[in-house]
Amino acid sequence: MAQRPLRIGLIGAGANTRLRHIPGLRALPDVEIVAVVNRRPASTAAAAREYGIPRTFERWQDLVADRDIDALVIGTWPYLHCAITLAALEAGKHVLTEARMSMNAAEAHRMLAAARRRPDLVTQIVPSPYGLAVHNVVADLLESGYVGELREVRVVGLNASLADPAAPLSWRQDVALSGYNMLTLGILHETLLRWAPPPVQVMAQAHAFIPSRIDPESGVRRPVGTPDSVQVIAVLEGGARAVYQVSGVTPFGQELSITFYGTEGVLYCDLATDRLRGLSRRDGATSGRLEEMKDIPVPPERAGGWRVEAEFVEAIRGGEPVRFTDFETGVLYMEFTEAVARSARTGEAVRLPLEELGEED
Repeated sequence: MAQRPLRIGLIGAGANTRLRHIPGLRALPDVEIVAVVNRRPASTAAAAREYGIPRTFERWQDLVADRDIDALVIGTWPYLHCAITLAALEAGKHVLTEARMSMNAAEAHRMLAAARRRPDLVTQIVPSPYGLAVHNVVADLLESGYVGELREVRVVGLNASLADPAAPLSWRQDVALSGYNMLTLGILHETLLRWAPPPVQVMAQAHAFIPSRIDPESGVRRPVGTPDSVQVIAVLEGGARAVYQVSGVTPFGQELSITFYGTEGVLYCDLATDRLRGLSRRDGATSGRLEEMKDIPVPPERAGGWRVEAEFVEAIRGGEPVRFTDFETGVLYMEFTEAVARSARTGEAVRLPLEELGEED
C-alpha cells in the first residue's frame, strides 16, 4: 500500500529554507509542502506563488494549530525557535528547526524537555554543514589513534562578513533576534562536538571593532548587540585544551578549520574545502611542521554530505534517531555559547554544564 503523503508547513521561508529545505523536501517521495507563513503577508504570498504552496496563514500560531499539517520546518530567526517548537510539540507535530537552536541555554533546555515529553515526535536542528563530507573519515582517524592522546585543539573561523563598517546592522547582531549566538562560534563548536569531548570550562574575551551600524528598518545608527571578534580558551572533558579564534572582520588571511594535536600526530580539517591533511607516527612520521602534512584522501564510500531533509523524513517514517543534529547536542552548544558570553562579560572562567540558567544574566 502507498503511504500517506507527509504534509509539511513552513514557518519562515528564508534563505536557507529556499536554498536547501524546499528542494530537499520536494526531492523526496510522498512529501508535500502544503502551507507557509512569513513575517509579513506580502512575503508569505510571494513565497506561496514562487513555490506553488497551496495554503497561507497570517500567524504562525494558526499554521501550528492546523490539524492537516504533520510536521513543521522553522526557518525563522532564533528569537522564535523556542516558542514555535513548544507549540508544535504540544500540537503533535514533528519539528525541524533552523540553527541556532535558541536564544539562550534556558530556552534550549525547555525545548529539550518538551521533546522528551513527546518521544513519538521527531525533533531535529538544522546541522552545521561544516565537516559533513569528511565526518566519517575524521571520526575513523581519531578513533583509531591517528593523533594518539588528544592534547590540543585549534578552532579557527576568520572571515570578512562584518568587515565593511558601512554595511547595515544584521539581524545576527541584534541580540533581541539572535540572543547569545555570535558569529560562527556555535556552528564551529557544533562541528567540533562530533569529534571531540565537550568542554568543562571556558575563558573568553569578545570585542566589537565596529561598535555601531545603521539599522536598515529605522535608518538610525544603533550599537551592535553581539561582538565581531571572539577568542576562547577551553578545557575539554578528559583534559585536552582547545583554543577558538572567531572573527568577522578579517578581510585577509581568512580560514575555516579545526586542527587536532596529539601525542602521535596532527590532523588538520579545512572546513572550507573539505580537505584533510595530517602527520602520524603510524605512517612513519617522528615529528613535523604543519607544512609537512600530507593529504588524506576521503574514499567515496566514506564521504558524507547534506541529507538533512531526508534524515528528518526518514526519522518520522522509520523511527531512526536523528544524527545531525539532535536537541541534546543543541543544548550543549547553546550552553557553550552562553558560557562564552558570560566569561567575556565578567572576565572569569565559567564551568560547564551551566549550574544556573536564566533568560538574561
